[in-house]
Amino acid sequence: MKLSSIAVALATSLSLASAFAQGGPSDPQIAGIVVTANQIDIDAGKLAKSRTKNQEVSKFAQQMITDHTAVNKQAGALAKKLGVTPAASDTSKSLKSGAQKNVANLKGLKGAAFDKAYVDHEVAYHQAVLDAIDKVLIPSAQNAELKDLITKVRPAIAAHLDHAKMIQSSLGKK
Repeated sequence: MKLSSIAVALATSLSLASAFAQGGPSDPQIAGIVVTANQIDIDAGKLAKSRTKNQEVSKFAQQMITDHTAVNKQAGALAKKLGVTPAASDTSKSLKSGAQKNVANLKGLKGAAFDKAYVDHEVAYHQAVLDAIDKVLIPSAQNAELKDLITKVRPAIAAHLDHAKMIQSSLGKK
């Protein structure tokens, strides 16, 4: 389970790195990546909420649903204001593909194995998203308001990573 989480995070990082090597994604593609990345975590959180019996995992999953829904609303409002339609890119397609594999893996698990796989993936995923924010999204964003939105949500993503790591260490002790 841990290996598949690492594989998804690595694929995400490589996809984002290739976008950066090609001059970086456009603002519409960045908006598409932001919306996709948030939706992936919303969907995984909903699955976790429906499957876990662990109170900490359930609270974390609800926080992912709440926080990432709020970011998507902000991103959608900004895109509308700027007249930008979030565009698909190789990166957003890669993120969706990785998410489908993660959900398929999670759906085959129950109990503690599910909780561990979900939280391990959340750790790897949030680290990959932070790396993407720092190395690709912020440096590539041309619109100041888009760059500002990404910069403002970065601390929340870092806090999610820290929270997921805390839960991950507590699950390892059980």
